[in-house]
Amino acid sequence: MVDVSNLTTVKVADQTANPAPLGLLAFGMTTVLLNLHNAGLFAMGSAIFAMGIFFGGIAQIVAGIMEWKKNNTFGTTAFVSYGFFWISLVGLILMPVLGWSGPLQMEALVSFLTIWGLFSFVMFIITLRLSKALQVVFGFLTLLFLLLIAGNATGSVVILEIAGIVGIICGLSAMYTGLGQLMNEVYKEPIIKLG
Repeated sequence: MVDVSNLTTVKVADQTANPAPLGLLAFGMTTVLLNLHNAGLFAMGSAIFAMGIFFGGIAQIVAGIMEWKKNNTFGTTAFVSYGFFWISLVGLILMPVLGWSGPLQMEALVSFLTIWGLFSFVMFIITLRLSKALQVVFGFLTLLFLLLIAGNATGSVVILEIAGIVGIICGLSAMYTGLGQLMNEVYKEPIIKLG
């Protein structure tokens, strides 16, 4: 028989960094860049593809894996999913150019956007139990997908330009949230209101 009366409980505290600012900045900055294009300011090109693969894609996936270590299911799901969204989007655009597939059909693009719009809407509903800052990010993201679906389905340049403006706001709100979390953590006080 083992005497357990003298055993002590050791609690191991998680000392790893908060990955959310990285994930939010990767998402936000990539979203702003793509939507500057959607708003009509410059053509699609390597800046968007590189940002989509490496920062919006890989950096968000890394942040999502780090959220898993912190037992944050929402953060893991959001960052890993949207990280692969960016890589998939770049793939959709480049695969036909590289001869790996036929041309991207409008119906396929609208279906892709619709699936991501539905996912974003449900994630927005989930944020109603989280911070106001995340509600703003996911609210604008859902609106962005709705506009992208409408713009691509109808071929309306005006709707796509409006989507670009909404996307810039969405990306800036994610950057605000990420930088706000980072600043509050470094200064050890709530300087930036995230609600």
